[in-house]
Amino acid sequence: MKNKTMGILFASNSGCQLNDLTIHRTASSLPFAGRYRLIDFILSDMVGAGVTNIGIVTQSNYNSLMDHLRNGRDWDLNRKSGGISIYPPFVLNASHDVYRGKIEALKTVRGFMMEAKEEYVLLSNTNIAANIDFDEVEKSHLEKKADITMLTYDTEQVNAVREVITSNKDGRVIDMRAPIAADVGKKNVNLQIYFVKKDLLISLIDEAYAHGFLDFEKDIIQPKLNNLVVNNFVVKDYVAVIDRIATYFSHSMEVLDPKVRDELFYKNCTILTKVKDSVPTKYLENANVKNSIIADGCVIDGTVENSILFRSVKVQKGAVIRNSIVMENNIIMENSTLDYAITDKDVIIQANRHLSGYDTYPMVVVKGKII
Repeated sequence: MKNKTMGILFASNSGCQLNDLTIHRTASSLPFAGRYRLIDFILSDMVGAGVTNIGIVTQSNYNSLMDHLRNGRDWDLNRKSGGISIYPPFVLNASHDVYRGKIEALKTVRGFMMEAKEEYVLLSNTNIAANIDFDEVEKSHLEKKADITMLTYDTEQVNAVREVITSNKDGRVIDMRAPIAADVGKKNVNLQIYFVKKDLLISLIDEAYAHGFLDFEKDIIQPKLNNLVVNNFVVKDYVAVIDRIATYFSHSMEVLDPKVRDELFYKNCTILTKVKDSVPTKYLENANVKNSIIADGCVIDGTVENSILFRSVKVQKGAVIRNSIVMENNIIMENSTLDYAITDKDVIIQANRHLSGYDTYPMVVVKGKII
């Protein structure tokens, strides 16, 4: 795939209902698994496959994303030719209207695509944690002589924004639809990652934009299933689509399993992230830690079980954290307890406080709160 494919990432909250977790950030920069952001996964997958010319189309609350990506150095993307290009969310340079769908988003980067030397384009959302071998995607695309290759996965987590896919025995997509009440058990669901020839993509976008269409799936792919060969590439490895508080919590807890960690972070490529020079975590006399992920810079003098702690968290004596996600720079003071909770950055839980949620409905504390 090296030097033949460019990438376009959609850094938006479209289809996501992450509520309090995305007040100050876009879903793509949502912290995940102790020291990563969600965009790290698809970005690392692309770089691992030799895709080094990547455009990122922003939409809202993208300051934290820009701070995280900087010049792309941590992904070896600080290049004179190619690298990371970040685009504002306006439909046209002369317009101040934020794009309303992927078709308009792609229209904003039409010039970027036209100027690129690559022949193919990888399109992807950025709320996906997976370790995907894009070289295999390209191989499948060429073998099937496809116009578009759509990546899918099998899941029981089906909601209104996840299209259910039907394919024939040759792997060609013959139907895609919104889920219905009768959809129980595992279904093959669109990951909203596509591999397509650049010239074809530009012509499809131009035609759709001229008709005022907005939705890439409903207005381009679905109506053309009979005219275009849409190849279904089913991702068999671990996939986490983060679009709800419940899915963020459940997939975060899955990462506590060593088998999931190995598959997610190392199977096809190494997942990279922004490097910070943090000091090691300090475990004091009363520290008791079990089955948890603890990032750098923490100071622990309490109990942590089945939890994920990001950088520079302080857990004071007598504090108990169970089944929870605690983001950067939190202070959990003496004799407080967290159970099935998500605390955003810079939260202070004062002494003798007790916060509890449920595994399907964790309690969320927004950034900077003092409780």
